[in-house]
Amino acid sequence: MINHKQKVYVILPAFNEARVIGQVLVNLKKVLAGFKNLKSKVLVVDDGSQDKTSEIAKSNGATVLRHVINRGLGGTLQTGLEYVRLKGANIAVTMDSDGQHDPRDLGLVIGPILEKKADVVIGSRFLRKDNRVPYLRKIMLKLSNVITFFLFKVYTTDSQSGFRAFSQKAIKKIRLRTQRMEVSSELFEQIKKNKLKYKEIPIKVFYTSYSRQKGQTNLNGVKILLKLILRLAR
Repeated sequence: MINHKQKVYVILPAFNEARVIGQVLVNLKKVLAGFKNLKSKVLVVDDGSQDKTSEIAKSNGATVLRHVINRGLGGTLQTGLEYVRLKGANIAVTMDSDGQHDPRDLGLVIGPILEKKADVVIGSRFLRKDNRVPYLRKIMLKLSNVITFFLFKVYTTDSQSGFRAFSQKAIKKIRLRTQRMEVSSELFEQIKKNKLKYKEIPIKVFYTSYSRQKGQTNLNGVKILLKLILRLAR
């Protein structure tokens, strides 16, 4: 049973997402409305967008924090987690703002936190057989999992997933440093360092032409892998 005192913040990192973020927020709010005893808020961290991302997010009821310059995914997660830490959040959830994630999976992601079975929950696209992950993307993600394991000794089926949930304990302890996409792997260093309970659950993902264009490209994937390999070689 959900405790009515639980404060849940959903953090959406966003960069030039004016085309889709309005509908993403509409869909998300519909799901959150179903948690009658849950005090939920949506936080959009606008990472220096040059379009109307912030305006559209505000018009759809989201709290918006805006970076003056583009800092990258790591920078947005640092900003988002620091904000909800100061607000005394019991649970923080991160989701992509390009429509790739299904907000109906939100209950599955926060469930282990509410049941005190995990401090960090990762939504894995590879634990559902019906997800159609593009072939080259799948190879890059699998390699990232291997390198993440060698770096941090934490096994994961989806180290680059953007759909995550954090308990209050995790929110207080996690301190991210990297600024770009490699932050997703750095998170597992924080899980290991802080001895946080960790669980993966299956989630649905939608790969549209837009989300594939906006998401992690194969070139970016190579850059992330190189950075992780260099870190491993230190």
